[in-house]
Amino acid sequence: MPENKKDKQLFTVARVFFLLIVIPFSLMAILIANGILKLGITAKERAINVLDQKSQEEIKIRAINTADEVANFLMERKKDLLIATIIPATEASYKQFVNENKKAIWVKQDNKIQQVLAPLYTEMSLIDRNGNEVIKIVNGGAAKSGFGNVSNPANTQYKSEDYFSKASKLNKGEVYIGHVTGWYVNKLDFDKGKRFQGIIRMATPIFGKEGFSGVISLALDFQHVSGFTDHIIPTQSGYVFRADAATGSYAYMVDNRGLVIAHPNDYHIEGLYPDGTPVPPLTDKTAEAMSKKGEEVLDLNLLGFMDPGLPAVAKDAAAGNTGIKTYKFAGQTKFVAFAPIKFYSNDYPKPGGFGWIGMGVNVEKFNEMATKASQDVEKEVKAWTTTIVLIIIISVILLFFISALLSRGIGRSIDAEVPAGSQEAVFDEEDEEDKENK
Repeated sequence: MPENKKDKQLFTVARVFFLLIVIPFSLMAILIANGILKLGITAKERAINVLDQKSQEEIKIRAINTADEVANFLMERKKDLLIATIIPATEASYKQFVNENKKAIWVKQDNKIQQVLAPLYTEMSLIDRNGNEVIKIVNGGAAKSGFGNVSNPANTQYKSEDYFSKASKLNKGEVYIGHVTGWYVNKLDFDKGKRFQGIIRMATPIFGKEGFSGVISLALDFQHVSGFTDHIIPTQSGYVFRADAATGSYAYMVDNRGLVIAHPNDYHIEGLYPDGTPVPPLTDKTAEAMSKKGEEVLDLNLLGFMDPGLPAVAKDAAAGNTGIKTYKFAGQTKFVAFAPIKFYSNDYPKPGGFGWIGMGVNVEKFNEMATKASQDVEKEVKAWTTTIVLIIIISVILLFFISALLSRGIGRSIDAEVPAGSQEAVFDEEDEEDKENK
């Protein structure tokens, strides 16, 4: 075969091989790369919205679960009080009751954060029909003095409690559960390390053969209730020793009146002056003066002057609803997921029940997280696109050499199958026929 025809044949084989394999492969690779690029752009554009919706739903579910945990806890404490009416009315039995009812709390000891068991009740007392304390267990030990007539609120621990009069009017099996009560902690004391310590007073009447014979009272240590929110950062799955309000992302608790009862900043929690009168909450008229004194009790129903969204949340939650709203507080734009604490009694009626859990998140911080997520998506897309381009280039080069080798091999196979000179004879015969035809 003439060299020019042989080379032409090899070139044709290589070209056909290239067209059939290399070009389709390249087109497929380009389409894949383009698809990844478009997918990355779409993911980047939607990252903030998708992350925002997903995270808000997760936080709302966490608020619901926390609210349910608080409700179940309070229901158990109600059962404790009813059990207390059937145990022997002796100092030893009451002391045993208090010391056996404990729950773990987080504490910081020797610069280490750990859990320890702490009594649920700081006080248990038996009161006769006239209001006189007969048996009294305080901080796990039997009191030998300090007994008083608690029918007069001024003689109670916080100088203003009316639990005896309210409990004495109840029927058998009914329970009085008061609001959170404790001495107020102002901002100055809080900054020095002081923390709010309060109770929820629980009381129920007892009856004898002659009818009403007295009241049994329990003082639930409120740190066991506030512990449900104090250790939560809504955007984190784990728990912390104490959330930092400065970050704008924390959980808090509000009672059925709209007053904050658990918050990272304890000076926002309702409390009492030393004479037993409540520290008034902030209003549009008193906010400046009260803040200067370091007294910043929050009643969300009265905070419309800060943002209309605050009383709107309180109103919706008081109606027993679960949801998500946005508002501004302390210079931060926040959204809050809220859920009602479905514990009901005469003092905490439906639909609001005991109150509600709020889980607030600083929107600016939240958007930073979303932006970071979108940047991570963009980096992944660039990495994959670069990898695809390199694969295309390397594959084309390899396939080009393979096609050249295969075409050369095919050419040699043809030479081996066709005898030398047969092609020239065929062409000569064709030329003779052409001459005769002419």
